[in-house]
Amino acid sequence: MERTELELQRFQTLRELQSEGFDYPNDVFVTGCSEDIASMDILDPAEAKRITVAGRMIQNRLMGKAAFAHILDGKGKFQIYVRKDDVGDESYERFKNFDIGDLLEAKGYVFKTKTGEKTLYVESIRLLSKCLIPLPEKWHGLTDVEARYRHRYVDLIANPEAREIFLKRARTLSCIRSFLDRRGYIEVETPVLTNSAGGAEARPFLTHYNALNTDMALRIALELPLKKLVVGGLERVYELGRVFRNEGVSKKHNPEFSMLEFYEAYSDIDRMMQLTEDLFVELAQEIVGGLEVPFGEKLLDFTPPWPRISMVDSIKEIGGVSSEVDLYTLEQVHTVAKQHKVHLDEPEDWGRCVESLWGELVEPKIINPVFITHHPFSISPLARKNRERPEVVDRFELIISGMEMANAFSELNDPIDQRERFEEQSRRRASGDQEAPEIEEDFLRALEYGLPPTGGEGIGIDRLVMVLTNSPTIRDVLLFPQLKPLSPNEPQE
Repeated sequence: MERTELELQRFQTLRELQSEGFDYPNDVFVTGCSEDIASMDILDPAEAKRITVAGRMIQNRLMGKAAFAHILDGKGKFQIYVRKDDVGDESYERFKNFDIGDLLEAKGYVFKTKTGEKTLYVESIRLLSKCLIPLPEKWHGLTDVEARYRHRYVDLIANPEAREIFLKRARTLSCIRSFLDRRGYIEVETPVLTNSAGGAEARPFLTHYNALNTDMALRIALELPLKKLVVGGLERVYELGRVFRNEGVSKKHNPEFSMLEFYEAYSDIDRMMQLTEDLFVELAQEIVGGLEVPFGEKLLDFTPPWPRISMVDSIKEIGGVSSEVDLYTLEQVHTVAKQHKVHLDEPEDWGRCVESLWGELVEPKIINPVFITHHPFSISPLARKNRERPEVVDRFELIISGMEMANAFSELNDPIDQRERFEEQSRRRASGDQEAPEIEEDFLRALEYGLPPTGGEGIGIDRLVMVLTNSPTIRDVLLFPQLKPLSPNEPQE
């Protein structure tokens, strides 16, 4: 690996420091941070509390026998004042040769400068870790998008707004757990490696388990094991976990993503809709600070209650198709598709044709939260049929700004009906549909013990965080998004 001239200089500096006894100290005991400095009272130096802080030097202004520097720690940025007469000649000479990006420990007390900025008056300072690769020329200006995603550690140093996104992501997960815990749900963990990937239509990642000499798959959903737990008497369960789908990458898709799924015995989609609305409203208030949520050029309105409209009706009311058209007939669906130039992948399947129409004519037009209900039976193999219209099921999707945010069912708990649907999916798979799930015999066996009437739901965490942090692409809210590996000869930045 070729080094730049600046990198070579820093490696040489490190060697010189090590020859003088520097050995990457590991005896740091931090007693304060940037937030403490900002909140501390200013006292006479003799009475002021002494604190130890640590962080990365991001700016240094040498002024002869004194210097001001800015330090970045886990809570933010603060200023230190280093004076030769206080830290000593030897220590000050070392400090003058510290580089931007070096990690430092400083001890002292807080005072206020002539400009009114609270600052740490340093009484001792030392190097903790050497930054051997220079930070971006302007430490706050790493703008190369590819470099930001590929070297997230530099992005987090250089871009405070990136740090804020991931702090909000952590708060979002904490709020979700609190919301569900308060309602009697328990958090569980289920296997990532599975014998058959079920619970959704998606192509799995495949692997081989050497110890058992068997092929396995990474899970594509959390659904089936969670419903087994409801059968077992854990009546309210949820899991926040990673799922994996062997599909393309886009602004809204990453092959590895975070999913929340939760299941409640003796519930249905109506109560799931209310629960979802309550959850999203609470998250908007906690993370954004209100029910008006900026997202790109839009201002989303999370004020409840949110509209609830069936998929077929939405094609008319939102998609602009005449109310006179009977979209419950395949012939009329074909006519509308031809008029609007919508391609139908499976023209003989009424449900998939309706879904194609909806995806083209409705989904991109939805801005504020809308519950789309009563999806076609053929695209919903795990949901209960609607009693009034058996060609649709008791299911909803929550759509916000043209994105699916949540997907929920009144769960199918008839094991005979479920087996028939799995067998149909298996026939689709045999005919070449690699996203169709296999028959999951152990899940069917669980249903035969009796699944209570249950409401279940999945929420994509990454898209949710996109909305709550006003991030235009899923890569902005993933610490390490999937990227094409660099070849050995490609530059790192």
